[in-house]
Amino acid sequence: MSFPEFADYDGLGLAALVKSGQVSPAELVEAAIERIERHNGALNAVVYKAYDEARAAARGALPEGPFTGVPFLIKDLGMPVAGWPRTSGSRFARGIIDQDDGGLTARYRAAGVIPLGKTNTPEYGITGTTESALLGPCRNPWNPEHISGGSSGGSASAVAAGMVPLAHASDGLGSIRIPAALCGLVGMKVTRDRNPNLPDGFDYAAGFVVDHVVSRTVRDSAAMLDASGYPEPGAPYPAPPKARPYAQEIEASPGRLRIAWSAETPSGKPIHPEVQAALERTAALLKGLGHEVIERGLGIDYRALYTARAALSGANFAAGMARLIEVIGREPEEDELEPLTWASLKGGRRVTGAEALRSLQELRMLNRRTLAAFEDIEVYLCPVTGAPTPKVGYIDPVALEPREVNRRQAEVFPFTPPFNFSGQPSLSLPLEQDSAGLPIGMMFTGRYADEATLFRLAAQLEKEAPWKDRRPALWN
Repeated sequence: MSFPEFADYDGLGLAALVKSGQVSPAELVEAAIERIERHNGALNAVVYKAYDEARAAARGALPEGPFTGVPFLIKDLGMPVAGWPRTSGSRFARGIIDQDDGGLTARYRAAGVIPLGKTNTPEYGITGTTESALLGPCRNPWNPEHISGGSSGGSASAVAAGMVPLAHASDGLGSIRIPAALCGLVGMKVTRDRNPNLPDGFDYAAGFVVDHVVSRTVRDSAAMLDASGYPEPGAPYPAPPKARPYAQEIEASPGRLRIAWSAETPSGKPIHPEVQAALERTAALLKGLGHEVIERGLGIDYRALYTARAALSGANFAAGMARLIEVIGREPEEDELEPLTWASLKGGRRVTGAEALRSLQELRMLNRRTLAAFEDIEVYLCPVTGAPTPKVGYIDPVALEPREVNRRQAEVFPFTPPFNFSGQPSLSLPLEQDSAGLPIGMMFTGRYADEATLFRLAAQLEKEAPWKDRRPALWN
C-alpha cells in the first residue's frame, strides 16, 4: 500500500479494508511506519517507536472492534502502556517505564487498534504549544515553521501528516481542541468522565482533564467514543448515559438548532481580524443550513472564573508532583524542570488546604452560571483560538519567563478553558483557513453530556464544508 493510498483512508475505512481481506493489519502497520519515517524528521511528532511490538501484534490475533488492524499512536502523558516509557515531556520523569496497560489503553486495544508509538507533549501538558527541553518542538504539517498546538500537539501533527488516521489525545484546558484547530482536524473534548480515567489516576486536574482522540473525520471520533466511553463498574460519578451509539447520531439530522455565537474574550480585547471573519462566515453557514443563529455571548465573569480555579489547579499540580516524587524517590534537580513548571510547583505548594477547598467551592458555583447560559440554546459557537497559528518559539516555555508564556497563551488561546471547568462537551472543527493557508478551528460547545447534538451538527458541517480533501504541505 503506497503512502498516499494509506493516508487517504480514515480509521473506519482502513478497518473495512482489513475486514474485507483487501489488506492485512501487517501491511497497514508497515504503511504507517513508512509515513512516520518519511515525515517525523521534519515534525518531531512521534517520540517513542514500538515498531517491532506493533509488527508482532499485527501478525497475531486481534480483537474484533470498529478499528481492527488500524495503526494508532498514544500521547506521552498520563496513559500507561505496558513496557513503554512515560516521560510526560519532562527530564525529571524520563526514567519511568509502565508495567501494565492503563484502563483506557486496554479499551483502545479492545477497539482493535495497534499502538506503534507515543507522541510529543509539552512538560506535564501545561502549555498550548508542544515545545519542551526534553522532547523538543513539534511542528505543524501545514507549515513546519509553526506550532502544532498543545498539549496533544504530537498526536495532531501525526494525524494531520497522515502517519495514522487517529491518535489518542487529552484535554485539560484546551489540549485536544487547540491542536485539532491548528492542524486541521476534528477534536472533541468529551463530557467529564465520559471516558473514565480510573483506575489509573487520581481525578485528573480535579476533573478538568478528559481523554479522547484527534481524527480527520467525524465518524472516527464518534466510533472511538462508542468503543471507549462507557462507565466502569462502581464508577463514582459516571457521565449521564447516551441515548444511542454516536455512530448512529452522525447519520441523523441535527434538526433546527438554536445556536449562539460570539467573539467575546476574557480580556475584552478583539480577536484577530482573520479569525473574526472566519467566525462570521461560520455563523452565516449555520444560518444558511436553517439553524436559528443569534449573536450573543455567554455572559459569564471570565476573570472570576480564572481567579477561582487558580488555587485548586495549583494545589492539584503540587499533589500530582508529590506522587511522582514518591515514585522517583527524590526531589527534582534545578535543571530537570522548565521555568514554568518550577513556578507552577512552587506556587502550588504554597496553597493551603482551606484555599484549595474555597477555590473548588467558588468554581462549582461559577460553573452553574456557565451551564445556565445553555438553558435556552443548544450550541455555543466561538473560535478555538484568538489569532492565527503562531510560529515555533512564540510561546516557548523553555526560553521565556513564566509570566510572558502565560500572557502569550492568554492572547492566542482565550476560549477553551471554561468548558473544562464546567465539564461540557466541546468540539473543534476545521472549517476555515487563514490567508497563509493554515487551518482555523471553530469551536462548538453543547449542553452537559450532549455529545450527540454536537456529533449530528459536525456530520452536517462535514458534508456542507468538507475538509477531508484538504492536504497540508507535508503530505506526500
